[in-house]
Amino acid sequence: MGVEVGDVAPDFVLPGMRLVDGRVEHSEYRLSEHRGAPIVLAFYPLDGSKVCTEQLCSYQDQFGGFDSLGAQIWGISLQGVESHEEFARAEGLTFPLLGDHKEGVAAEYGTMLGPNAIRRSVFLIDGDGIVRWKHVAFVGFTYRRGSEIRDQILRLFPEPAGGTFALAPPV
Repeated sequence: MGVEVGDVAPDFVLPGMRLVDGRVEHSEYRLSEHRGAPIVLAFYPLDGSKVCTEQLCSYQDQFGGFDSLGAQIWGISLQGVESHEEFARAEGLTFPLLGDHKEGVAAEYGTMLGPNAIRRSVFLIDGDGIVRWKHVAFVGFTYRRGSEIRDQILRLFPEPAGGTFALAPPV
């Protein structure tokens, strides 16, 4: 079934890591603790695979753009944090990578493809925790590019003259 646009995004706590100035920082990531600004959840199948590497490197290249828009991005896959650490170091990924090894977050969001595989999926969640845009791939050979996600952020969360984001009306 999964999460639909307009739904409250299911809260979760997942272990994760992030590269900060070349150091690995381990932490638990709780979605509800990041209210107030848009967040992008990018579910991806496999650390280090060709398409996942292209996808997440695209997001890394655009991350400054997301950051300048007040949005965060979290990558989520079924691998553990140790695998994420190796992948992040190899590719220079500085946004958080979270491990959904046994927690079932991918299933709750409707991104599972069988019992051991995840569909390449993106959810854009507003500062109130509402899903405002999503894309769940049927087969994971393509992905939403960073520029497309950036365009969705700009469409859904226009920046007023004062520099803070306003919530666009539901679509």
